[in-house]
Amino acid sequence: MGINIQRPVHIAPLVTFRVAFGAMMLLSIIRFWVNGWITSLYVTPRFYFPLQGLNWVRPLGAAGMHILFIVMALAALLIMLGCCYRAAAVIFFLAFTYVELIDITNYLNHYYFISIISFLLIWVPANAYYSLDTRWGLAAERTRVPAWTIGIFRLQLLLVYFFAGLAKLNYDWLLEAQPMKIWLPAKSHLPLIGPLMYKEWVAYFFSWFGACYDLFIAFFLLNRRTRTVAYCFVVAFHLATALFFPGIGMFPYVMIVSSLIFFSSDFHLRLLRYLPFFKNKQGTTYTYPPVVAKLLMAMLCLHFIIQLLLPFRYLLYPGRLFWTEEGFRFSWRVMLMEKSGNIFFYVKEPATGKTYEVNNREFLTPLQDKMMSTQPDMILQYAHHLAAVYAARGVREPEVYVESYVALNGKRSRLYIDSTVNLAAQHFSWRHYQWILPYKEKHE
Repeated sequence: MGINIQRPVHIAPLVTFRVAFGAMMLLSIIRFWVNGWITSLYVTPRFYFPLQGLNWVRPLGAAGMHILFIVMALAALLIMLGCCYRAAAVIFFLAFTYVELIDITNYLNHYYFISIISFLLIWVPANAYYSLDTRWGLAAERTRVPAWTIGIFRLQLLLVYFFAGLAKLNYDWLLEAQPMKIWLPAKSHLPLIGPLMYKEWVAYFFSWFGACYDLFIAFFLLNRRTRTVAYCFVVAFHLATALFFPGIGMFPYVMIVSSLIFFSSDFHLRLLRYLPFFKNKQGTTYTYPPVVAKLLMAMLCLHFIIQLLLPFRYLLYPGRLFWTEEGFRFSWRVMLMEKSGNIFFYVKEPATGKTYEVNNREFLTPLQDKMMSTQPDMILQYAHHLAAVYAARGVREPEVYVESYVALNGKRSRLYIDSTVNLAAQHFSWRHYQWILPYKEKHE
């Protein structure tokens, strides 16, 4: 029996999702501002690492970036209230995505997730009920919507969870309990459970439970009979993640709130009754014009095809994924490795043989230096930047070489980049970078 994605369903889950998403984004932006991250991440750096092919994406300066975050905060508030909803959703999506593309130093999977969700919100009538748009007559009130307008968010969450679990099915995670063996002892100060953090079985438990949770939780949430228990696991899992790994910020709470979309319309109607000025009304069904509906279906099919294929693009590259990181981003590989590096850059003038050792802190922030040292595309970007800087300083045809050592998941550090290759002469490409030295297992 097929699923009729066009059948009318109550709009309540979409409304709850809109209100919760807007509120979470508003809180996140306020938190970002209060912690001074706008300045430290988008104003202070002298050099930025844009995504390959997007070199035109640049920060707007101190005043411009702070104004942009004010605009984002207002857009999040308007989404929450359902006021000028469509315009607010478009503005939030464009502004948020723009900010995240400025510097891949700051890339996180949950920022990518937020961009996708805000994009999907543009195309659904989440303001057709319990919104200022309907109260002020800016949108017609509707109580029923096509099922797909809710289903796309459930499907997106399912893909995020499932691919995160699939990525954990690797040797280091399951058989070595890495990087949990490295991370958990740092939490030994926690009351009651602290002493357990040194136990090897605890690291294996965290690893295996995390893999099983990610692989299956969305399917249990889809099943009405297991949904309530599954959601209790969602809350417990993400609260534990927030406790053990506070560096991931608001992501656990975003996932706790977002996962409510799996519950029934009746459940969401009960939730909405706790909100001010809510009245349960009977209304008509929101319908898309036939041409618009067909275009939306085509666009959403393309979106989800991309979502299904993108995590597998790493198969196009040789070598160990966690070592080369080619095809790593945008694939829901969450907290899978502990990787650190030390890298030294040398600029050489061929005509004279003079060699200059680069002080990275002259050009990069500590965070940029840390992230760049283990990611080849960032290393190449920085090498090209150094070549341009030293050419401007009078060095003729500068060549850039690196001495780089990287440690992965508790193994000893080893050479990462071929030190005989002039990176200034290497081109940016989506192909495999031959100057990344292969990862070879050796006796530790």
